[in-house]
Amino acid sequence: MRERNVTSEAEALELDFIGSPTILIDGRDIDPPPEGAQPALDCRIYHRADGRVAPVPDPETFDRALAEALR
Repeated sequence: MRERNVTSEAEALELDFIGSPTILIDGRDIDPPPEGAQPALDCRIYHRADGRVAPVPDPETFDRALAEALR
């Protein structure tokens, strides 16, 4: 695991970073943002399967992303 702090709007633009936490596996976002999401130094929200919003993705999202990466 590697952690990276994004500290400026310019860096967010360069990395196409849409908020924290953004979780990547092999460079791919485990829960891709909606089309048109703009890079920013914002807190990121995730939409859960049951309709709630949360600061992290559903555990099933992690599982699915890991399974895809291992294929």
